[in-house]
Amino acid sequence: MTKGQLEAEISKALTQWEKDYLGRGSVNVKTDVVRDMVIVALKGILTPAEYRLSETMEGLLSIKKIRSDLVESGRDRLGEIIKEKTGEDVITFHTDISTRTGERIMVFRLSNDIEKKLITKHMKR
Repeated sequence: MTKGQLEAEISKALTQWEKDYLGRGSVNVKTDVVRDMVIVALKGILTPAEYRLSETMEGLLSIKKIRSDLVESGRDRLGEIIKEKTGEDVITFHTDISTRTGERIMVFRLSNDIEKKLITKHMKR
């Protein structure tokens, strides 16, 4: 599998996780494998009501907390998905959401340099 194929597979799997676990998927998902990290940008994740609620500081903080708690509660499955796709354990997971743009960023730190592994494997062919 090429780096691009792996990135597409991870995007597809995380979109499905969102639909299954959160009830709806994001509008656009882009995954990048960089060294020992999988970086995922999910766009269009907020509902119209959440955008409206985020107009106040109290609403903004509430949305960030609830969305963070939801993702954290599904963290084990997210780690399993990344391990299934990359063959590497997830060492750390970081995420944040922008209530201004409706974008979530997820960063998975892996046990090994997956990018190097993919490039080496591809070059041997």
